[in-house]
Amino acid sequence: MKKKLVQSGKAGLLSLAAMIALAGCGNDGNSNGGAAPATASSGSAAKLEEVKVVLDWTPNTNHTGLYVAADQGFWEKRGLKVDIVQPPESGADAMVASGAADFGIGAQEGLTLAREQGLPIVSVAAIIQHNTSGFASPEEKGIKEPKDFEGHAYGGWGSPAEEAVIGSMMKTQGADASKVKFVNAGTADFFTAITKDIDFEWIFYAWTGIEAEQRGIKLNMVYLSDFDKRLDYYTPVLTTSEQMIADKPELVRAFVEGAAEGYEYAIAHPAEAADILLKAVPDLNADLVKASQDWLADKYQADAPRWGEQKREVWSGYAEFLKENGLLTKELDYDAMFTNDFLPQ
Repeated sequence: MKKKLVQSGKAGLLSLAAMIALAGCGNDGNSNGGAAPATASSGSAAKLEEVKVVLDWTPNTNHTGLYVAADQGFWEKRGLKVDIVQPPESGADAMVASGAADFGIGAQEGLTLAREQGLPIVSVAAIIQHNTSGFASPEEKGIKEPKDFEGHAYGGWGSPAEEAVIGSMMKTQGADASKVKFVNAGTADFFTAITKDIDFEWIFYAWTGIEAEQRGIKLNMVYLSDFDKRLDYYTPVLTTSEQMIADKPELVRAFVEGAAEGYEYAIAHPAEAADILLKAVPDLNADLVKASQDWLADKYQADAPRWGEQKREVWSGYAEFLKENGLLTKELDYDAMFTNDFLPQ
């Protein structure tokens, strides 16, 4: 995977092919069954249980709460030693589904399609409460709303979901998606692409948008959630497998509670949280991390009663959108796709 520091819509579905390829694979799980993690305490030499969480992309501010939890001992005090790893080409969802990782960072888009393929992935927390992604373009392109997509070139990753989202948004304004030129840009850098043959791309404002501000590039943003409530889905999410939940529920609880404490810290202390992320990943652009962290601080939880909370209507809404556009053919058990049971009360 290229070391591209972005939080774009591309990251959510790049590993879909790999997940589908794993549809027939079993989840090997872990060898010690339903044993609860050891509880670390003062004066105790209890051995910490080793856990692996795999990111969806190069480390960025979507992941800050995890690095905070590791740095501040939020997992250690719950008996866990957590290894945060970057994803291979197969992607985080594939590792979680196969049992190669205990937990992962995913997105509702990818998890929904994975469930259709029979992959036993479950979302245990919404990292960001609302979809902060949208279609970005340089201000001079004049793309201010979906109807303005007509006559312009979109740089994407070649997924049918992209055309469905763009088409549905344009339809609300009576515009014609056939007048958009779809270009497979892969993982090409956004700032390079928009200086060549691309007019707009799907990005997360928290990273690419903030970087544009720092570069002095003025962007127009067309947010998905402004045009269809069903597109206000969870991205990213914290995931695990059905087998982990069945075999080791107390470990899952300890992990999720530690992560929750990490994100709650990032909400309350964005500057300190940014420093923790930079200490763990010093190659990141410090100014970008600090600005992005400040921008995200009140968006992790937003209007939810607690960090990580998920609603069934959000999961069913996006699935219904996919069905409406012919991208989902099976009936899914929405209640099996997510759970709030492991969040702190």
